[in-house]
Amino acid sequence: LIWQSNDVDVSKNVTYNELLVHVSQFANALKKANIKKGDRVCIYMQMIPEAIVAMLACARIGAVHSVVFGAFSSDALKNRINDSECKLLITQDNGVRGTKQNIPMKENANHIADECPSLKKIVVVDRCGNDVAMQEGRDIYWHDFIEGCDTICEPEVMDAEDPLFILYTSGSTGTPKGVLHTTGGYMVYTSHTHEMVFDHHKDHIYWCTADIGWVTGHSYIVYGPLSNGVTQVIFEGVPNYPDNGRFWQIVEQHKVNIFYTAPTALRALMKEGDDFPNQYDLSSLRVLGTVGEPIKSPEWHWYFQIIGKEKCPIVDTWWQTETGGVLMSPIPGCVPTKPGSATLSLPGIEPAILDENGNEITEPNTTGFLVMTQSWPGQMRTVYGDHQRFKDTYFSQAPGNYFTGDGAFVDEDGYYWITGRVDDVLNVSGHRIGTAEVEGAIGAASGVAEAAVIGYTHDIKGEGIYAFVTLMTGVEPSDDIKTDILATVTKIIGPHAKPSVIQFCDGLPKTRSGKIMRRILKKIAQNETDDLGDISTLADPSVID
Repeated sequence: LIWQSNDVDVSKNVTYNELLVHVSQFANALKKANIKKGDRVCIYMQMIPEAIVAMLACARIGAVHSVVFGAFSSDALKNRINDSECKLLITQDNGVRGTKQNIPMKENANHIADECPSLKKIVVVDRCGNDVAMQEGRDIYWHDFIEGCDTICEPEVMDAEDPLFILYTSGSTGTPKGVLHTTGGYMVYTSHTHEMVFDHHKDHIYWCTADIGWVTGHSYIVYGPLSNGVTQVIFEGVPNYPDNGRFWQIVEQHKVNIFYTAPTALRALMKEGDDFPNQYDLSSLRVLGTVGEPIKSPEWHWYFQIIGKEKCPIVDTWWQTETGGVLMSPIPGCVPTKPGSATLSLPGIEPAILDENGNEITEPNTTGFLVMTQSWPGQMRTVYGDHQRFKDTYFSQAPGNYFTGDGAFVDEDGYYWITGRVDDVLNVSGHRIGTAEVEGAIGAASGVAEAAVIGYTHDIKGEGIYAFVTLMTGVEPSDDIKTDILATVTKIIGPHAKPSVIQFCDGLPKTRSGKIMRRILKKIAQNETDDLGDISTLADPSVID
């Protein structure tokens, strides 16, 4: 592991042997604290090496880890601890991320610890050396927790279907949904797909910019890459600190060969222009990847031309927390790419597109519901504590199939295009239009950095399109830009997809994983700003001001 601190000048290497020693010692400490196979352990940390040690130590003794993203609120932490009845919490004194040098991790835990009946112990990493409130008998520092513990720990014998971890979806509506993955199939699938999708070889340096608080961090930082013996970068910071060249500085510094990030990060960096990436030597790159949402044409071309210098294939991976690993992606050097297309399913994955009556759509370029007709090793096994919810959510809409909740179509070449969540499909004058499709078209207009569209009640069309648009740095809103947006959408999709309202804004309301919170945009569009609901998961609450 190559751990790169938020501080440009601080990094450290951890060998596989050193990692084994740290994991084994912490695993023995967990056993000493009476954590047994099947017990749940919550991990609430930033991107520091101890977070990965904690995950692997849990796995080594058969404990089920539940990682909570380190920027979530104390209430979100409480809800997840209580839902899975975690006995032990692992956190840190404070977090460091970008300009934030004092994220109150332990303080957040202190706020809710007394409201978590199952919680018996809190282990605290002394990341920043700050004084934090510690309750005697319950709280203990990491270094004291492992003191005197043996550095050899034989792994627990596990059945393939024994639980490995629980990972909660964002919970922006309803109660948190604990996605449960098991040991055998998940590990096999993440290892296999990591090697295949990224064309990984032994001498490559790999970097996935995700956080372990999300499934991408579980599958393509921890379990897949480490099972393949990968040398990889682990990054504590953010792409725009100390400036918008940080990603590219790290690529140059560590000679990264495989780079895997989110389109939302690419759009933010593209908005700042080409000067930042052009300052750095990116010639080590050989494979570029994206994850989290469909990548739209403007950022795809920027990624390909400016970052990859037109030499690196882009693997636009489609998958979900529930799928455990990638289901659709081009394979580098084997599958020709199309900007914005997830291309083809991986070997053994059997997708289909269904209409509203459950019939398979065979006509090309016809949008329907994306389902999987066969299972695969990495598939989630249940919603923790609520198997009926699991069946209702994923198997009731199209019996006999896994219902992804995404819309998609297949083009004349058999390539899959993800149009967005099913609940992100607009019905404008009888036309079904995917939000991602319209957002991509708006993004192709000159000067546009990013767009989000929602539906609103329209007297004539039934549902109209309301577009929130952010512009490139230095570009000012104008009627000319609005005219160009309308013309571009008409050219790419057709006049039926033109937004009825275009509102320019400085930023979009997103969760910390980069997903746009459309319910907030709907409230703004309807002028209901006094009732925005829970905004605790927003990455930057100031954007709604």
